[in-house]
Amino acid sequence: MHPPIKHIIHNQTLWLSGHRAIFWEEEKALILADLHFGKTGHFRKAGIGVPQTVYKEDLQRLIALIQFFKPLQLIVVGDMFHSKANIEHELFEKWRNDLSAIEVHLVKGNHDILNEKWYSKASIKVHKRQLPIKDFAFLHDAADIDIAEPGKYFFCGHVHPGIRIGGIARQALHFPCFHFEEKSCTLPAFSKFTGMINVHRNAADKIFAIAEGKVFEV
Repeated sequence: MHPPIKHIIHNQTLWLSGHRAIFWEEEKALILADLHFGKTGHFRKAGIGVPQTVYKEDLQRLIALIQFFKPLQLIVVGDMFHSKANIEHELFEKWRNDLSAIEVHLVKGNHDILNEKWYSKASIKVHKRQLPIKDFAFLHDAADIDIAEPGKYFFCGHVHPGIRIGGIARQALHFPCFHFEEKSCTLPAFSKFTGMINVHRNAADKIFAIAEGKVFEV
């Protein structure tokens, strides 16, 4: 794993990982967005031949992050799962049993539609709108910040942010990124089986792109 980049917000230490996650040092919390576990299984059930290795690689990256940072809790800002239960959820349950000591918090996203009993069985603490901790708050969609708890710095997901970097001869590459704005940070989608939306950058924003497991400031 490549070394993470240190970033300070509200005197709190954040480590930005090229594995598309943030480690919050003071709370020993790993922050992620849009894992979409079960999405490849959902596509296969619909007759679209997406290999299960895509999901297994995402799960392996999560295991690598846990081994590296040794968090006490995971904070998922929405879309941890994708649609209805399938065989990939059974693989997640096995992973959860192996790492039962870690608390898992899920701020529900639009794709988190599993039965409430399933979350309880998997020892996932579900938060329907937001999760406030100290000076931070966690919610799925940045569009809901106006109705959320005031005075916080927000961590969101949902839009799968990306950044376009131009090269010579009109060439351009697109990378997933962390997008830090004045009041919020939008995390990249943890799942690699997602698209990206190019961010609109204001002058004061900070953007950290991800390429081949490395993080770099743009």
